[in-house]
Amino acid sequence: MTSGRRDSHDGTGDGDTGATEASRKDADPGAQMNQARSEYRLRLAHAQEGEEIPREPGEKPPGRLRIIIADPDPLARRAIRDSLALDRTFVISAEAKDGVEVVELAVHYRPELVLMEVGLPILDGISACREIVTRAPTVRVVMFSVPQDRDVEVRALRAGASGFLSKNTSIDSVGRALRSVAGGEAAVSRSLTSHLIEILRRTGENGTGMRPVKSPLTTREWEVLDLICAGESTRDISSKLFLSEDTVYSHTKSILRKLGVHSRAEAVEAATRMRQPGVG
Repeated sequence: MTSGRRDSHDGTGDGDTGATEASRKDADPGAQMNQARSEYRLRLAHAQEGEEIPREPGEKPPGRLRIIIADPDPLARRAIRDSLALDRTFVISAEAKDGVEVVELAVHYRPELVLMEVGLPILDGISACREIVTRAPTVRVVMFSVPQDRDVEVRALRAGASGFLSKNTSIDSVGRALRSVAGGEAAVSRSLTSHLIEILRRTGENGTGMRPVKSPLTTREWEVLDLICAGESTRDISSKLFLSEDTVYSHTKSILRKLGVHSRAEAVEAATRMRQPGVG
């Protein structure tokens, strides 16, 4: 199992310099990759005749699934890593502590799976998911979180996630869910499935949540507009999309400009017209 991380240094030389260097490597995805390859070459050099030759980091062993774990909590990452290591189905290609790092590692290694916490720093998990499925479309992303927030779960699926799990899920269930996702299925709870069905039913009535094939708005702008249509305030939208209020305000201005309207109410009316069958 190659996590690509250095947990400590050997203490030689100046302690502060070593700690600074370790921190720098830990923060740099490129350093993780280089170190993983160095460790691979070292293991290869020490492999005895008759032993299984170790594989290049990120290389898929026959019959096993490569996975990247992303969580800001190192204890959580270790718990997940150690638990999945007991299941011979998975090989941990790398670990990440923030959204930027997991995107770069996923694009580099192209694993079968990424298991990612929603609340990542620097780049939030949903945005990171969107980046991964855009830049590495063969990678399947499964999101997980402690609190059950239906809006967050739905936005994760819209961003391209193939599943959403609670952190309270047993590790055996997590393993089964990951294998299902790797096989082309979705991994969502029964309660979330019921919620998605209800969304479809509401969509059939008023079109909220539907997006025309051709639209001047970006995916993020549609997310903001959907919440505007739901009557959410700028502060509420900021909280639900993990954006600053200034960013929400900028998106709102862009939406009004692109739709050629001058108020939120007019934007809602324009969105309703665009969602009508045969429009767009």
